[in-house]
Amino acid sequence: MAAFTTTVQVRFGHVDPAGIVYFPRIYDYIHEVFEEVWERHVDERYYKILSVDRVGFPLVHSEVDFKSPLRFGDRAQVDVTCFKLGRSSLGLRYRFSVDGRECVDARMVTACVDLATSKSFAMPERYRTAFEKIMEAA
Repeated sequence: MAAFTTTVQVRFGHVDPAGIVYFPRIYDYIHEVFEEVWERHVDERYYKILSVDRVGFPLVHSEVDFKSPLRFGDRAQVDVTCFKLGRSSLGLRYRFSVDGRECVDARMVTACVDLATSKSFAMPERYRTAFEKIMEAA
């Protein structure tokens, strides 16, 4: 299965007094990776999609399994695959691991919406084509 892969660096300010990444920070990491997927895999700056094209991808559903903590200094590998590609919905899976140790398995579903009306519409074909390349096997 093909995946988009990147790395997330756990910084000092990302951890709580227990020395582990506080769980809401995982959502920040996921969104940072989401933007990177657009820029490096789809070849579209997410900023441009929002501000110029006026297309948004708000989160409509999330599932996150926390398997093992991320700690200060970790460099987590994040593998992103597409598990759902609907007419206007996009489901991306984010798997975080450190040295082969599975840490987080997250599934996020977003909707393709017109920012002027907040109504969903069919995802443009150029985006679909990119996400098909990282589609999980059925």
